[in-house]
Amino acid sequence: MVNQQRKSRWYFGGLGSVGAAIVTHPLDLIKVTLQTQQGKLSVFQLLPKIAREQGVLAFYNGLSASMLRQMTYSTTRFGVYEVGKEHVNTNTFAGKVTLAGLSGLVGGIVGTPADMVNVRMQNDVKLPVEQRRNYKNAVDGLIKVYRLEGFSRLFSGVTTATARGCMMTIGQIAFYDQTKIYLLSTPYFKDNLVTHFTASLVAGTIATTLTQPLDVLKTRSMNAKPGEYNGLWDIVKHTAKLGPLGFFKGYIPAFVRLGPHTIITFVFLEQLRLNFGYIER
Repeated sequence: MVNQQRKSRWYFGGLGSVGAAIVTHPLDLIKVTLQTQQGKLSVFQLLPKIAREQGVLAFYNGLSASMLRQMTYSTTRFGVYEVGKEHVNTNTFAGKVTLAGLSGLVGGIVGTPADMVNVRMQNDVKLPVEQRRNYKNAVDGLIKVYRLEGFSRLFSGVTTATARGCMMTIGQIAFYDQTKIYLLSTPYFKDNLVTHFTASLVAGTIATTLTQPLDVLKTRSMNAKPGEYNGLWDIVKHTAKLGPLGFFKGYIPAFVRLGPHTIITFVFLEQLRLNFGYIER
């Protein structure tokens, strides 16, 4: 009973997301590579190609940026959501969606610079040697972008990143909370690993579907060379040449990556809550 009374601290979501990012980073790299290629290589063709040409460690390109992104983006959105519960009524699903959307908006803005460096570092493996950016790590990437391309470039893709952040946070946090409440209201589920796994699997599926079109546009925007596209609409038209499914390019690896990422994030978060959370008085 004491466990059920424990509340999550504002930074637990960020810690859980960092742990999940370390586990799922290779899947994220494959997703980004699929989204940015204009060709038609499948996942099964891409995997051996990267391993053969770049080596197995290439699947961890950009790991530092991925971790920095979670430290900024996910810590912010989970933190805003937890703190916001004290000011916004989340007893209804509409309240959860509203707060989650706001949390995702703030997180998307804060996390955009690290997200952009993350996309670039992951995509470096498929560029010709002379065109590679060769960032040593996430911080080096941020400094080089600022010095060579200007401060505003750090927020390239912020429009789609914030929109994606809203939809992602609604799909993950709001649906996780709502699904968990529903499961616990039945006699078949308790506040344990089975419930956390089931609710997070549902949340991961919904989040992937909601965010995939925005994720494709965000990835292309952040990876673009200066002047390659004339705004967001130009990216939409370019992607549309691949047909409607072009906006869902990389959906399967996106789900394969986001599903486990969501599950691991919430499993870590719930374990932190149950063992280190505070008891509401």
